Amino acid sequence: MFKKFLIALVAVIGISATSYASDTYAHDASVLPKGAQTTLEKNFKSKVSVVKIDKDFGRISEYEVVMTDGTEITFDRDGNWKEVEVNISKSVPSGFIPTGVAKWIKSNQSGKNVVGIEKTRGGYDVELSNGVEMKFDKDGNFIRYDD
Repeated sequence: MFKKFLIALVAVIGISATSYASDTYAHDASVLPKGAQTTLEKNFKSKVSVVKIDKDFGRISEYEVVMTDGTEITFDRDGNWKEVEVNISKSVPSGFIPTGVAKWIKSNQSGKNVVGIEKTRGGYDVELSNGVEMKFDKDGNFIRYDD
């Protein structure tokens, strides 16, 4: 009897948590924190197509923004950018690429566009238009090529 009650209780909690953490969508930048809105206005000419607001346990965890040109930008709950991805024919705006990273790419991967950049705990993950992926430290120093 107790075992059935415990299983039922776990099921109810699981269902409640799932419905409580549902993501929401918007079609303009007004739902974003001010810092994210400023970043978009400063770096992108295209407009916001959709904003997915990810929630964990009822609290916003991040914002995923898709622009009309296909560019995707992820922001944390405070509006700080976490990741930027663009179409292979474009390049991530220079404002997202640390100086050291940009210099290294210019010297060692000349002519290649940065099509993706992600902030990580240790620095940056960068993807180029030729599919090459690299890791850089927080200061923009090259660490290694990635698989």
